[in-house]
Amino acid sequence: MEKFYLVKENILPESLIKTIQTKELLANGEVKTIHQAVEKVGLSRSAFYKYKDGIFPLNKLQTESIVTISMDLHHRSGVLSKVIALVADFKGNVLTINQTIPLQGMANVVMSVDTSSIGENFSDLLESLEFEGVKRVQVIGQG
Repeated sequence: MEKFYLVKENILPESLIKTIQTKELLANGEVKTIHQAVEKVGLSRSAFYKYKDGIFPLNKLQTESIVTISMDLHHRSGVLSKVIALVADFKGNVLTINQTIPLQGMANVVMSVDTSSIGENFSDLLESLEFEGVKRVQVIGQG
């Protein structure tokens, strides 16, 4: 299970702060490429790629209502159905589901979920999705 922490900015390492600044430059359209953004804030591209999927401004997480979740599921009957039922139990609304063809007993599922009714229980939803049959659960985007 992934754990999340609320941390004051002044104790974060400089590379994490610069990663947020880079993401903001890209989101605001101030720069067009990652190369331009990291150069502007003085961060290496490798550091940006290392941290970009793991740090978000708190207000961004609170206001976004569509979350994209990637999961690796064992190819067994009922696993995807249970995932969908859990999302519904938490008052989430599944918007899209894309699934790869199972290879070596595993399939990747990417699901977009409207989380506006889930509220503060989103981390509980992520935790509950880690049941037998689900190898990995990861938030890959908010929008």
